[in-house]
Amino acid sequence: MPLLAARLLHARGKTTAAQHVAARHLDHTFEKLASAHLPLVSAAPLVDALRASPEPLALPGLARRLPLRLHRRGALHFLRLFPRVFDIRAPLPLSLSLTAPAAELLAVAASPAAAARTLHRLLAMSASRSLPLRAVFRVWRELALPDDFEDSIVARHPHLFRLAPNPAEPNTHILYLVADPATEEFTPAVEKTRPEKHAFKLQFPPGFRLTKECRKKVKEWQQLPYIGPYEVSSEKAVGSKRVSKMARKKMEKRAVGIAHEFLSLTVEKMVEVEKFSQFRKWFGIEVNVRDVFLDHPGIFYLSAKGKQHTVFLREAYDRGKLIEPNDVSEARRKLVELMLLRRRGLGNANSNANMASCASVDAVEDRSDLQEQEI
Repeated sequence: MPLLAARLLHARGKTTAAQHVAARHLDHTFEKLASAHLPLVSAAPLVDALRASPEPLALPGLARRLPLRLHRRGALHFLRLFPRVFDIRAPLPLSLSLTAPAAELLAVAASPAAAARTLHRLLAMSASRSLPLRAVFRVWRELALPDDFEDSIVARHPHLFRLAPNPAEPNTHILYLVADPATEEFTPAVEKTRPEKHAFKLQFPPGFRLTKECRKKVKEWQQLPYIGPYEVSSEKAVGSKRVSKMARKKMEKRAVGIAHEFLSLTVEKMVEVEKFSQFRKWFGIEVNVRDVFLDHPGIFYLSAKGKQHTVFLREAYDRGKLIEPNDVSEARRKLVELMLLRRRGLGNANSNANMASCASVDAVEDRSDLQEQEI
């Protein structure tokens, strides 16, 4: 009995992933930024469907196509919160489209040349110079790729990319990089801000203090050489947990370098951890991705807002704003600001025609296809 109690006590003493995240040092600037993006993240599939349709979509049919829980009070309530983005039109059945300002902001896109270059660099980080197409498709917004990048980018650059069926999994495809590696001269983004050789720029959150021992370990880690994200690693995947401390540190630092470069390729220098984790095997990362972000708070910030983990690249931000914005990031920032305005300035009665059209159907909401249990 004493032995069993000791084992149970030891099991309780282990730190879970959720506890590890909860124990991190909070940075309220990034927490506020993550919170501001939540409505747009929740509505992303809906926005994509509206962008793809030249005509307004019927809400009942849209509800069946996109079974999303947008709000605890139902999807119609969610849409009414953002009249500057969603245009709800009467009579019944209601139809939905994007407002002109929102459609104009969403139309801002990167040039085909820039999109091809981003995709080229992404594939160049893979050890096999290939990635699953579905993994790339999950981050097309973050990388500012067109939603039809298979046709508009891949098919139009046969000297760079090749799409082929995945032999290991039916009905899926693998995207290959066929460009000659000898012609590639990619410089990692970290080289622009590197304080010294092998080191990363560190920006710890306000109030974060390092002990003398921790500062010594950080200095040693900063001086540790590592294989860059575009360099070919000669090290094989480690199948055993018995790895030397030095080898594990090098693996971890390479993972930091890959994550840093991936975030540098994104438009807003942020991405959901789950989306990045799907590249783990293809990038040859041998350590836990979430631990990489949590163990290096001077390089990354991990937010758990909205029950999802989002990682930010610290050096890309100053007081919650991108240091080097571009047309796409500026358009998304303005779209987020439109959503943050919600119904402010429209009055209680809401003279906006979009909201007035919704008021006429309040009596039939209970019978609508857009009840919370359906969407």
